Amino acid sequence: MIRHRWALAATLTATLATGTALAETSWTETLEQARGQTVYFHAWGGSEVINDYLRWAAERVEDEFEVTLEHVKVAEIGTTISQILSEKTAGRDSGGAADLVWINGENFAAMKENDLLFGPFTQDLPNYPLVDTDNKPTTLFDFTTPVDNLEAPWGMAQLVFMADTARVDETPRSMLDLLDFARDNPGRVTYPAPPAFHGTTFLKQALLELAADREPLYSPVDDADFDTVTEPLWAYLDLLHPLMWRNGETFTSGAPEMTQLLNDGEIVLSLSFNPNDASNAIANGELPDTVRTYVHDAGSIGNTHFVGIPYNSDHTAAAQVVANFLMSPEAQAQKADTSVWGDPTVLALDKLSESDRALFEQLPEGVATLSADELGTVLREPDASWVPALERAWQQRYAR
Repeated sequence: MIRHRWALAATLTATLATGTALAETSWTETLEQARGQTVYFHAWGGSEVINDYLRWAAERVEDEFEVTLEHVKVAEIGTTISQILSEKTAGRDSGGAADLVWINGENFAAMKENDLLFGPFTQDLPNYPLVDTDNKPTTLFDFTTPVDNLEAPWGMAQLVFMADTARVDETPRSMLDLLDFARDNPGRVTYPAPPAFHGTTFLKQALLELAADREPLYSPVDDADFDTVTEPLWAYLDLLHPLMWRNGETFTSGAPEMTQLLNDGEIVLSLSFNPNDASNAIANGELPDTVRTYVHDAGSIGNTHFVGIPYNSDHTAAAQVVANFLMSPEAQAQKADTSVWGDPTVLALDKLSESDRALFEQLPEGVATLSADELGTVLREPDASWVPALERAWQQRYAR
């Protein structure tokens, strides 16, 4: 029996060692294939802070891996998804225009459903084991869609609101409070027009707070009585819009425009999907240092954003190298710095080496950043199918 156990243990040890060696060999081959390749990374280009970070990342992957990273700036990543789907329809199964895409939510669901993604691949990336999949379950479920290793987690997000405390004494603590606030401060509140990402997120937050029953929101929209579930949302917006900036007849294009309006004093509240955004904007001189972040008492929507590789990319090796680098402690710490971007990390700090953990521990604390406790409850994203349905209904009711 003792010999049998010894033999079994020896076999398991040899098997694990062989598996590790094969994984190292496979990644070495990926690095070799990637050298000299160019990755066309389709990602939102509406923030100079993010654009600057991607320029830094491009320099690092060029220096370390001899991979060229080109940021293809897009206004809405859905446009790129449609392009990839058109390529597949036309039979263009190689030589695709995009090698890496910044996605989550309904865009990931659409790519997965239409077999537009390369992979699974994240299980082969050396930095993936550092991801905090235990305490950050949204790294495994994108909205309600299982990730299945088809996209690499890149950053964490949670909806927060911002107020200029020089002009606001007390912030709203709920969507109903926001309505009262708008009555008391006419013309000083607004939100971006869907399908701008932050505008759609505002709709989802309002619906989660106002819905009589949230459960239908976590199943496909076709399984629900859409009109009944969303009726409280439209009734609320009908009351809110006339009280808003420009009487709700004009909406902002997105969060960057709202930041400018907040800085100019035209509005006194704004929003972001990055808990560190206000601190970052203050550090960069885009907002006054009187701006502070807050959340509603019931919690706010949170999720993970990812990068995926289109199925018809000719540069999948280099795309994997870039995805792996973006998950590295170095890149994640750089991104989490509020003077750089302030995007929260996907990594589990207790999985890092002492030196890598120190990269995060020495980051400056943002003056307007909430602690984990202050951020409160993270509300789960509704099923991805609700996004286009909400956007269409909003457009029909309110688009001018």
